[in-house]
Amino acid sequence: MSVRLAGALAAVLFLSACATAPHGPEPMPGPRPTPGPHPRPPASDERLRPESFSDLPGWASEDHAAAFDAWRATCQASRDPAMRPICKRAFTVAMLDGPQAKAFFEDNFIPKAVPGEGVLTAYFAPEYDGRSRPDTEFSAPVRAKPADLVQAGGAILRKAPDGKTTPYPDRAAIENDGVGEPIAWMRPEELFFLQIQGSGVLTFADGRRQKVLYAANNGRPFVGIANLMRDRGLLAANNTSGDAIRQWLAAHRGAEADEIMRLNPRYAFFRMAPDDGLPPLGAAGLPLPAGRAIAVDLSRHEVGEVYWIDATAPLLAGAFPTYRRLVTALDTGGAIKGDVRADLYLGQGAAAGAEAGRVRHVLRFHRLVPRP
Repeated sequence: MSVRLAGALAAVLFLSACATAPHGPEPMPGPRPTPGPHPRPPASDERLRPESFSDLPGWASEDHAAAFDAWRATCQASRDPAMRPICKRAFTVAMLDGPQAKAFFEDNFIPKAVPGEGVLTAYFAPEYDGRSRPDTEFSAPVRAKPADLVQAGGAILRKAPDGKTTPYPDRAAIENDGVGEPIAWMRPEELFFLQIQGSGVLTFADGRRQKVLYAANNGRPFVGIANLMRDRGLLAANNTSGDAIRQWLAAHRGAEADEIMRLNPRYAFFRMAPDDGLPPLGAAGLPLPAGRAIAVDLSRHEVGEVYWIDATAPLLAGAFPTYRRLVTALDTGGAIKGDVRADLYLGQGAAAGAEAGRVRHVLRFHRLVPRP
């Protein structure tokens, strides 16, 4: 999966997925599905408004050289025939400095505004401690995909020995019944966040590092807990960041935290793999460049498309005031819906997680379309 490929994800997570807003969808539930053919509704292109690069807020101060390097490394993801010669041209030039990279984009693309305003959230690849055996602190099992979990007609079901199928159990039932073989052990609140992100890296007591990758989910709907915790008075309205949620869950570890986590019935299963040190893959099958990749709604956009994001007016305390940069659509997620909706990948580890957990900004979207 992508960092999220799998399942749960969200935008958050860190909550972006758990981030709170007075109105609007909770971010990202679910690991990212592999992109298939998604014909874009005609109106999605027809409604775009041509503009100039000078219309893009922050364009003049962008780090165009860094933007060019990140885009060139992933431009082959595009399925647009008009993008192929531009991508090929990019590989014929040496490293470009800022002005040269800026000129390259302006010579090869035309910006077009996507109508309306939406929401920017962010996600990251977490790194957590893990254990091979449980103890009082590392008490939550990372579970492998159960053999009785099957997909049929788009539904995720439990298949009994006699062949009969039923809906797969929710989070509470899976935890109570011990469904799925434990392959590692984590702190309960960190496993919960790992399930939202969809993948990550575990460091064991002996120093060994392993990637923990999404394998499946139980098919239940994702329910973000940030607004629910706010509504119960457990967190302040402007402090439902990933860090705030995780700290509350850690401080109330046990039955109290379990009750809150079980408000989200979705449950993700995982598999282990050696840590190769590489960035996680997005739904496009390419490593995600930190700060330069977004997840989008693939019914409205296409993998490999290039965008200028203009995100302002953060809703959470401690957030950066703006995110203005050139990015490429390389991922998708179950809660990323609509024309003006994006989830920004910010990298791996605690610092990326802390930043991602505070991203919930008003988003304006500009697509960079290949020049004829």
